[in-house]
Amino acid sequence: MNFRPRTKEEPEINLIPFIDVLLVILIFLMLTTTYSKFTELQLTLPVADAEQQRDHPKEVVVAVAADGRYAINKNGIDGKGVDQLAAALRDAAKAGQGTVVIISADAMAPHQSVISVMEAARRAGLTQITFATQSSARAGAGK
Repeated sequence: MNFRPRTKEEPEINLIPFIDVLLVILIFLMLTTTYSKFTELQLTLPVADAEQQRDHPKEVVVAVAADGRYAINKNGIDGKGVDQLAAALRDAAKAGQGTVVIISADAMAPHQSVISVMEAARRAGLTQITFATQSSARAGAGK
């Protein structure tokens, strides 16, 4: 009978097989997963020419030149004051309150000129304002 105390071995968990199994599962999932996009509805959108759909009577185009001159619907405006602009916008707004003011300003136009157009539109009671831009492809072709 041997009554000497034995040294107890600490139990240890070997993680290497566990990691191997997880990597195999991960590779299996990556290979079997399809990465295709499924849409819920197949839609065929209508095609239309945007220029034909625009309602020109409800639009007022205000052009601002680089030197701060104004033109409303291609008609030059005498003076650069906000009051003259507001009066001209009221005359050009055939649709009344529903008229959309399109500001087409030169890239080198003073910031104050554009703000003056916005203030004149506010005084004329026109609240729908948008800015005209050109695509970068057209801008590069013009140079």
